[in-house]
Amino acid sequence: MADYYSLNKQELEKEFNDVSREYEHYRSMHLSLDMSRGKPSSDSMDVSQKMFDSVGNHIGFKNIDGIDCRNYGGLDGLVELKNLFAEILELKPEQIIVGGNSSLNMMFDTVAQAMTHGMGGEPWCKQEGLKFLCPVPGYDRHFAITEYFGLELIPVPSNEEGPDMDVVEELVKDEKVKGIWCVPKYSNPEGITYSDNVVKRMARLKPAAGDFRIFWDNAYVIHDLYDESDKLLNIYTECVKAGNPDLPIIFTSTSKITFPGAGVAAEAASPNNVALLKGRMKYQTIGPDKLNQLRHARIFKNAADVRAHMKKHADILRPKFEAVLEAFENQLGGTNIARWTKPRGGYFISLYVPNGCAKRVEELCANAGMILTSAGATYPYGVDPNDSNLRIAPSYPTIDELEKASSVLCLAVKYAVLEKLLSNL
Repeated sequence: MADYYSLNKQELEKEFNDVSREYEHYRSMHLSLDMSRGKPSSDSMDVSQKMFDSVGNHIGFKNIDGIDCRNYGGLDGLVELKNLFAEILELKPEQIIVGGNSSLNMMFDTVAQAMTHGMGGEPWCKQEGLKFLCPVPGYDRHFAITEYFGLELIPVPSNEEGPDMDVVEELVKDEKVKGIWCVPKYSNPEGITYSDNVVKRMARLKPAAGDFRIFWDNAYVIHDLYDESDKLLNIYTECVKAGNPDLPIIFTSTSKITFPGAGVAAEAASPNNVALLKGRMKYQTIGPDKLNQLRHARIFKNAADVRAHMKKHADILRPKFEAVLEAFENQLGGTNIARWTKPRGGYFISLYVPNGCAKRVEELCANAGMILTSAGATYPYGVDPNDSNLRIAPSYPTIDELEKASSVLCLAVKYAVLEKLLSNL
C-alpha cells in the first residue's frame, strides 16, 4: 500500500472516496461488534466447565486439612490454593492471601486501608497532596482506584522494556509519591513484559516515602499465547536482594483462567505486609468463598495443571490475535498511518494512530456498529495527550466477527487520517 504521506491532493481525494464507499458498505450492514474489554468468550469459559463437578455430596466438602468449606473461617484462604499461587508466583505459601473472585477488589481494599490506616506509617488520608505513578498507556481500572481516593495521577512514559525507570527514579524522590501501578507481564494494553533491567531497577528504588509501594498486578503471569513464554524476573526476590522486601505487593487471579465472575484472587507480599493486611482483614470478613476455592484446588493440583489448562485457552485465543494482526498488516501495512504491538501473551493489542485521530477512529467505529475501549482510557483521567492510543481486545468476538471488526477498524483509521490530511491541505 502507498504511504499516505507521499500522496498528492488528487491521490488523497481518490483514496478517501474509495475508503468512504467501503466504510458506508459496512455501516449499511448494521453490525453489532465489540472489542472494548478483555472478556473471555464462551468457548474460553467452557474450558473450565468441569469445575462444577468437583464439589458436591458425592465428593465431599472438606479440603486436605479437613476444613468443611461450607462453614465460616479460613480468613486467608485454603492451603491448597496458597501452595498453588506460591508455585505460580515463585513465593512461599505463607506469603499468600487467597480471597474472593476479584484481584481488583484486593487492590482497592489495599489502597483504602492505606488511606485510613497507612502502610506501616501515617494514614494517607492525613497527608496532603499525595501522588501515584501510572505507567502509560496502562490499565484504566488501576488509575480509577487511585483517582477515586483523591491521589494525583502522574503519567510515566513506557518503552519496549517497561516503565521509563529514569523517570520513575526521579519521581520517587518526592515523598508525596506513594506508589506505582505495574502490569509486568504482557502488560495491559501494550502486551510487553518488563525486562530484567527494569525489574532490578524497580526493586532497587529508594523512595523518599517510607510507605511507598509497588502495586505489582501480575494478572497475566501464566497467560501465554505461544509455547515459548516471556520470562519475568521475580520482583520479590530482587527486592529482598536490594534490601527492600516490603516494597512490592503482588496481585493475581484466575479470572481469565477459569471464570471472570467466579475465579479466585490472590495477594502476596513480605511477611511484614502480610501480617499488616491480615490484621485488617479480620475486621472485614470471616472468610472467603471456600467452596469456590475448593473447586479450583481439586481441578488444579499444581502449576503444571494450570499450564496445561492454559494451553487450551491459548489454542482459542491465538487465532483471534493472529486474525487481528494479519488484518492490520494487510490493510494498514505500508500506509505509515498506524503501528501496533505484537504480544506473545495477555489479552490486548495496542494500536497507535497519528496524533489527534484516536477519538475520531473510535467515533467512526461506533457509527459502524463496532465498540472500542474509549480513546484516552489507557491514560490517567481518560486523557491521552496525543489522542493516539487505542486498546484492542480480540478475546470475546468469534473469528468471523473479528474479521469484520478489524476491517471496520482499519477503514476507520484510514478515514480519520485521510480526513485530517485533506483538511490540512
